[in-house]
Amino acid sequence: MKKQSFIRNILLLCCGALLASCSKDFLNRPPEDAIVDVNFYQSREQVLASTAPLYNIVWFAYNDKASHGIGDGRAGILMSGSYQVENIRLQTTDVTPEVYSSWTAFFNVVAQANMVIYNVEKYTGPAVPANVKQMALAEGRFMRGMAYYYLVQNWGAVPIITNNNVLLTDTTITRNTVESVWEFIVREFQFAVDNLPPSPAQKGRLTSWAAKGMLAKAYLTRSGLGGTGQRKQEDLDKAKALALDVITNSGAQLMPNYEDLFLMKNNNNTESLFALQWKYDGDWGTQNSVQAFLAYGSEITGFGDGWGGDLGASVDQLRLYAPGDKRLKATFMLPGMHYSYIHQAIDDPNNPGRKIIQELQVPWNWVNRDLNERWNTRAWVKKYVVGRPEDNEGKVTQQHTEMNTYMLRLADIYLVYAEAVLGNNASTADGTALQYFNAIRRRADVPEKQVITADDIYVERRLELAMEGQAWYDLVRMYYHSPAKTKALISDQNRGNYRIIPNAERFASQWAIAAVDTIKYSVTDGNFFLPIPAVEMSAAPNLRKTPVPYTF
Repeated sequence: MKKQSFIRNILLLCCGALLASCSKDFLNRPPEDAIVDVNFYQSREQVLASTAPLYNIVWFAYNDKASHGIGDGRAGILMSGSYQVENIRLQTTDVTPEVYSSWTAFFNVVAQANMVIYNVEKYTGPAVPANVKQMALAEGRFMRGMAYYYLVQNWGAVPIITNNNVLLTDTTITRNTVESVWEFIVREFQFAVDNLPPSPAQKGRLTSWAAKGMLAKAYLTRSGLGGTGQRKQEDLDKAKALALDVITNSGAQLMPNYEDLFLMKNNNNTESLFALQWKYDGDWGTQNSVQAFLAYGSEITGFGDGWGGDLGASVDQLRLYAPGDKRLKATFMLPGMHYSYIHQAIDDPNNPGRKIIQELQVPWNWVNRDLNERWNTRAWVKKYVVGRPEDNEGKVTQQHTEMNTYMLRLADIYLVYAEAVLGNNASTADGTALQYFNAIRRRADVPEKQVITADDIYVERRLELAMEGQAWYDLVRMYYHSPAKTKALISDQNRGNYRIIPNAERFASQWAIAAVDTIKYSVTDGNFFLPIPAVEMSAAPNLRKTPVPYTF
């Protein structure tokens, strides 16, 4: 492999990411000139500091745009006429920006994790407690497993790289089989289960419960490999046992109010099992930037960003919400909705040229005065839109917030458990599965179910986890065991235009969703997975070779 693709990213990561500066809790960074491998890993604090970049900067390029473009746009949750359209229309190519940014982000995670593992193993001094050293190694291996969890589901066979130093001289890197990558992921998460503490060493850090939750998801997804319509019972049983262990023994609890999950003041709450940790005033790449691209306008961010006016829920997504589902308001903004904890700047009718700051009432963007009608053509994104500096103790600047990015929360594990119990059955009335499935629905204030099917679980996941970058990977899991069903489901989604008509001008409580047109995009085996970025294929022709099993 030429030193232009993976190697370039690894060198940039090794020189830059470790030295990124932050100033919050465990994200505190030492001076750059203090980080010398041979001298640095001599105390508990130094070893823990070495893993801090694994919680933010290495994920930035994926979190920035690709997480919602790939995770939600390709899954049919989003629609737009100008933003992320290649992903939304399932026309993603090898030069689509999100393909390259996510590919490089995931391999940057791998590179940083490899460096942490190597340095901790080689340089940790005798004064560092053994459990701290093991925890740092487990953080590295967990994050490396997470990167491959996304890589294999987006690209299928990919190279497994565990040693940056070897890579610098290796020109024969090729892809490893999908089965090998999943086995690698399972082993990484299992090491983390065995070596992470049950309680976070510092707020926001990984625990063994987070590792068990991700191991449960890995087994659940891997159970369907083969496309036969049947899932491997052994993997289902492991997913079920791990998920139940997390649910009953971790101490994690659902947040009582769903909307509160997405307030910045509630970072690292009782429901959060693993979240990326951001810093609004750190160096570039240590912040959560998604509000800039999702918020419908600068009047609710307080700065010159807020570029999401053409982005919103698809009509297919909106029609899934039952009347009164509290998750709708927490996820998308419909005209007339009121948010007391977000403010907006509006024109002062008594003083032209001046602004008034008031609590947010979502505006209309189309008015037909002849017919006395108002409507919106977008259900703008709310989730991860946290508002102005005054709404967040000043912790917002342009393209910067420190809202955690959820990677795994307890509600997800509730649904993992239900899906593992269902397994290969057409439906289940298992009491424990229903208990956890319905706990999510009760919080959302929608009717409970007495029997659940695979379709029920799929829809519930779309409603519960919309705009959290999860929906596409739910479809990949379905595709593994039922490819024909998955392709038909995606190809039948309406990704066209619509109007949202509220029942009141102020503080609307009901909306009519009227489709203006029906636009569907077909998916095939050829465009289901992402293409490897063109620049990588050019620099690394060995990626075209037939994948080989990985030697463990």
